[in-house]
Amino acid sequence: MDTHNNTLSVSSHLLLLHPLRLLSSSSSSCYIPRSHNNNHFLKLFSPNHINRFSNFTTTPLPAIANPSPTTPTLRDICQPHVPDQFLQRMEEVGYVMPTEVQKQALPHLFSGHDCILHAQTGSGKTLAYLLLIYSIINTKKSSFQALVLVPTRELGMQVAKVARILAAKPSGVEGEQRLCTIMALLDGGTLRRHKSWFKAEPPAIVVATVESLCQMLEKQLFSLGTLRVLVVDEVDFIFNSSKQVSSLRKILTSYSSCNNRQTVFASASIPQHNRFINEAMQQKWTKRDVVHIQVSPVEPMPSRLYHRFIVCDTKRKLQTLLSLIQSDAPESGIIFVGEQSEKSKKAGNAPSTSLVIDFLKTSYHGSLDILLLEDDMNFNSRAASLLEVRKGGGYLLVATDVAARGVDFPEMTHIYNFDLPKTAIDYLHRAGRTCRKPFSDVNCSVTSIIVSEERFVLKKYENELMFVCEELIE
Repeated sequence: MDTHNNTLSVSSHLLLLHPLRLLSSSSSSCYIPRSHNNNHFLKLFSPNHINRFSNFTTTPLPAIANPSPTTPTLRDICQPHVPDQFLQRMEEVGYVMPTEVQKQALPHLFSGHDCILHAQTGSGKTLAYLLLIYSIINTKKSSFQALVLVPTRELGMQVAKVARILAAKPSGVEGEQRLCTIMALLDGGTLRRHKSWFKAEPPAIVVATVESLCQMLEKQLFSLGTLRVLVVDEVDFIFNSSKQVSSLRKILTSYSSCNNRQTVFASASIPQHNRFINEAMQQKWTKRDVVHIQVSPVEPMPSRLYHRFIVCDTKRKLQTLLSLIQSDAPESGIIFVGEQSEKSKKAGNAPSTSLVIDFLKTSYHGSLDILLLEDDMNFNSRAASLLEVRKGGGYLLVATDVAARGVDFPEMTHIYNFDLPKTAIDYLHRAGRTCRKPFSDVNCSVTSIIVSEERFVLKKYENELMFVCEELIE
């Protein structure tokens, strides 16, 4: 999620990218990275490449602690638009200085423009669109006014949590405990309870998955007639989902009109974004004066992230994974596994997640808890896995890409691609689960276990995302 600590500076970690520095810090590993070839080495440390990293350097910490009179704070930007009680809460929870995407987007958002927020994971997009929502809604009016659509329940729970934190009563202010009501419409099994809630007291803000919202709309349990702000988070993920895209199109055009609302699309990645923007205007998902805010699109990878791969045959992948975990000794890790195909399901095969979970529970004898998170789990099981993660302590989470979008894992140090992601964008989102703990000096890694035929695919991802991946040899 993108409510990243607004005072984080990454410039002090740039040197940690050097492969020799990283190798020396993990000399106990049984895997040895092969040396860079000269072209890769020159590319990584050329002046142009270093300049790309400088795009990510935010204001140094002393300047943030004592901002100069010419440095606008979030309050300076929001004061004419967002009620003061929300601004007090914003500052109480630590949001003081704006991130780059907030500095660029908020003036356009407050002026009423539809916007496409296109910035990396952790850049502050979530806070930007929530501040817009709180600038528009009328808290004294009992009506549904703002909608945030998300692709997964997990991201929805996090967005709703931040929205409720900002809506809580500030310290020293008398009155109601919450400035407005927020409904998380994330479980299709509780439609009756949500229907009663809507009748008793319509929430000002609804955070919903596309599927759950469409169930409510199709049953005519409520309408979008009073909607003033519509946000679609991780918009590229939803448009690329065969299960969600047709429903999203209905929400954007049939159930509501772009002329009657302000529309915001947000994502870390929007492939062919110019084509997407043109289609958004032509299909009337947005107004024609939509503004595209793109921040630091060139180098999206966290600076402390080390990329590795190891080649093995398919039969040895499980044992290779176990050896990597034992040699890395991660604080916590995610093992990303590809989703089971429909053909495999019809054949009655066990999903890869089950194979990995069963193998680790039998063969791994370390101290980390083995947890599962996948699309086909019911709501309670998924919530239970995330609850275990948030309790703290070490864990290995075996997951499909449902865990790669928006979910915060601040203690995460290692990502393992047991199955290579299908696209470079998926690789980016998986990698973005690490390096999320503010001010940490811990080196994080992404390790892909591939067969020889997949080497060219990984090379394509390296070229597209501009990172260097070390090969490990036993």
